[in-house]
Amino acid sequence: MGRLAGQTCAIIGAGIAGLALARALALRGAQVNVYEQAPQIREVGAGIQIAPNGAAVLRSLGLGDDLNRHGLRAAAIHLHDGHSANVVLKMDLTQRPQDRDYHFLHRADLIDLLHKGAAMLGVQIHLDAAVSRLDMSGDAPLLHLQNGPAQADLVFGADGLHSAARAALCGADQAFFTGQVAWRAVIAGDGGPDHVQVFMGAGRHLVSYPLRGGTLRNLVCVRESRSFSKDSWSSTGDAAQLRAAFADFCPAVQKWLHSVQDLGEWGLYRRPMAPRWGQVLPKGAAFILGDAAHPTLPFLAQGASMALEDVAILSALLDALPPDLALQRFQAMRAPRVARILAAANQNARNYHLRGPARHLAHMGLRAINSAAPNIMLRRFDWLYSYNAPLAAQQAVLAR
Repeated sequence: MGRLAGQTCAIIGAGIAGLALARALALRGAQVNVYEQAPQIREVGAGIQIAPNGAAVLRSLGLGDDLNRHGLRAAAIHLHDGHSANVVLKMDLTQRPQDRDYHFLHRADLIDLLHKGAAMLGVQIHLDAAVSRLDMSGDAPLLHLQNGPAQADLVFGADGLHSAARAALCGADQAFFTGQVAWRAVIAGDGGPDHVQVFMGAGRHLVSYPLRGGTLRNLVCVRESRSFSKDSWSSTGDAAQLRAAFADFCPAVQKWLHSVQDLGEWGLYRRPMAPRWGQVLPKGAAFILGDAAHPTLPFLAQGASMALEDVAILSALLDALPPDLALQRFQAMRAPRVARILAAANQNARNYHLRGPARHLAHMGLRAINSAAPNIMLRRFDWLYSYNAPLAAQQAVLAR
């Protein structure tokens, strides 16, 4: 057994990062408690994309069969002109083995399989247990909860953009509004294609893909806005306002938008990457991962997969190395890759929303590339999708 065997671990947050980490630590013999502020574990109705780099982690956690059962394997990614619906670029995900493990899941299904995967290993999940503060002033990390304090050898902040753990490690800071607002909805499936479709227009875009075998369709719509006061994932949106924002888009989009009933709306806020991802004390240590360490915008569909990569690497390093060395190597391994992913997501945000002549020239160039070398654009993302975090972690451990 490794260093994690018998260690007490506390995880703040029962989202994707927290539940995946709980299973990873429990598989290595740790005693794990998860503290979740919500009264029940559930995800609001929306879809999520798990790219091959994220799927590699789920498989390493023994959840590959669950991924196959609940996920819909994607065939392609298509970029469209939002007005005409003409295809600007096609990226085929079926031609090469490294691209085929790309899945669409309902978030509720992913949370459920991670929850069950953690619980079956004895992970204790405490609901309605908000952590107000992480105290790092003593010899060991101390969690402050409504019902009293809690201690553990190792504490992990998987508590998202408004992370209490990040505040304890890096100080208080403010999330900043990106100038973009998003809507999301799930509608009835329409027998459409099993690929991602991105419809692009001036200052806005819409992403669509099927869920649950095509019985549902996920929609994410983003527009630019000068101000927005809410950054909650649970705010209710106005369907009439959504339809008005995309009124000049193609008939396929209009059909989807007129099927929307329940609609979520949120402002896109972000923080810069955390300057440090952990702190080691004489009798314990604390770490942050996922959105707590490196929040991203949803323009590369990598938020969940980045968090899963963190899980694979941090758990493996802590099982093999003392906490101080594990922290040093964890941040050194992750920060450059994460920075590259964040930059690529930001670039997509600009490219999707081009206006005027710049938009026309960009689309014309992509069509030419698509005609001359159909898969060259997908190969530009080999660095992203072909990355195997469990293998990278194993190699890092052996290199010590």
